Amino acid sequence: MAEPVVYLWGDRVVGGFYRVHKDRGVDENLNAPGMHFEPIAFPQSCHEPCRQSEPDAAQNRLYVYGVVAQLSMLAAAREMKEFSA
Repeated sequence: MAEPVVYLWGDRVVGGFYRVHKDRGVDENLNAPGMHFEPIAFPQSCHEPCRQSEPDAAQNRLYVYGVVAQLSMLAAAREMKEFSA
């Protein structure tokens, strides 16, 4: 089982890794003893999808990871604003 973790700089994905745990299932927390990290290779820019490539091509997969990361940052900002008011 693995989950992507990406780093954003502004609205751009600038790096990341996969958190991997071979003894965990799809509904279990991977952040536990026995996990390890695998780097995500960024062979090309991923700030926009490549329509000529397959949906699962590295550039398109990394683009989706970036969109999800941006949405999570937006949600966190909204929560911070809500709780600080």
